[in-house]
Amino acid sequence: MNKRKLLAGGLSLTALALLGTGCTTTGGASGDAAAQRQALNAQADNALTRLYKEARDSEDLVKQARGVLIFPNFISAGFIIGGASGQGVLREAGKTVSYHRMTEGSVGLLAGAQSQAVFILFMTDDALKRFKGSNGWTVGADAGVTMLTVGADARVTGRTAQQPVVGFVLTNSGLMGSLSLNGSRITPLNFN
Repeated sequence: MNKRKLLAGGLSLTALALLGTGCTTTGGASGDAAAQRQALNAQADNALTRLYKEARDSEDLVKQARGVLIFPNFISAGFIIGGASGQGVLREAGKTVSYHRMTEGSVGLLAGAQSQAVFILFMTDDALKRFKGSNGWTVGADAGVTMLTVGADARVTGRTAQQPVVGFVLTNSGLMGSLSLNGSRITPLNFN
């Protein structure tokens, strides 16, 4: 029994170590702050383009939002104990105004790793103001994020789109509607 616990703990720590090292850069431009920002913005543009293709009404919804957080490569990994991390941008009126990191930890029946794009839309001025006024914002504690569902015809359902903060998660297999971001922490990211 102790050997199994030791093995599970070792594999969990290994997964977290790999996750931590894999998420510290934004590609090949790891040393230059301007190049990191440029790479992250290009990744955010690509993620938005893919979202617009997956859900027809998402582009209109993004345009209506007061602010949009885009995490183009939110990577989660683990074995029993897991974690997730990714860098992203906050855009207002289509322009990047700041950079952020989102992290998350979890315990449970986990095994494996995946990359996903996460979009958090602030639909009201008050929701955006609260986010920007915080030095660290935790989903579920500081505000809830209503995950948008997409109908069979790939259209955003109207009822959930009326919430102050809404989100999409896009994986390689398409949009996910049942994922929860509760406990995810978003902090400002300063490139050196």
